[in-house]
This record gives sequence, structure tokens and C-alpha cells, in this order.
Amino acid sequence: QVQLVESGGGLVQAGASLRLSCAASGGTFSTFAMGWFRQAMGKEREFVASISWNGYSTHYADSVKGRFTISRDNAKNTVYLQMNSLKSEDTAVYYCARSYSSIDSMRRSEYRYWGQGTQLTVSS
Repeated sequence: QVQLVESGGGLVQAGASLRLSCAASGGTFSTFAMGWFRQAMGKEREFVASISWNGYSTHYADSVKGRFTISRDNAKNTVYLQMNSLKSEDTAVYYCARSYSSIDSMRRSEYRYWGQGTQLTVSS
């Protein structure tokens, strides 16, 4: 059974940087695209970033483009989200997800497995 465990969230000040990690187990990691989504209180879960199976293709939400970077280490079965210049509006629970396919996507419906999430709070 596939398990995804996020880590690295916390409380930071605006302008700070933080890196989230998502460790995968129980399945084949290296052949599937991965994504990061987030859900702020009272809002729907939204796409943040995605990466193809080999890391060659990435996509970002407009709100994080230029500030966030998604990457993966297939040898470690881990996907990362480097977040710079954090803003209060980045406050949310961040989820990683494994796609049904090797091609990265911005659509929630393309992701089969989800982690439990990690809370990020950015104070202004």
C-alpha cells in the first residue's frame, strides 16, 4: 500500500524560506508524477506544483511561480517543495500526492494517493 508522509511544515515569518519533504513508501515511486497541493482554512484544496516522473517537466500555480521549486530524488523516494519569500497567503495545510501516471498534472483528479498533510503558517 502506498503511503506518503509530508514533513517540514511549521510557523515562519513572512519572507522566510522553508522546504517541505514527502517520503513515499509501499509502491513504485520513480515512475509516477508527483504533486503538491494546499488547502487554506475555509477554502478548497488547490494545486501548487507538480513534477514528472523524471523531473524534466514541472508546473506551478501562478501564485507561487518564481518563489517555489519542486524537485524529486527517486533514489530516496522523496519529493520536495522549496518555498522562498513566503507570504501570509501561503498559510495552509500542504499535501503531496502521487499521480496515476508519469506525466505531471495540475488537476486533483489525476492524483491517486495523498498524504495526511503538513501545516505551514506564515506570520506577517
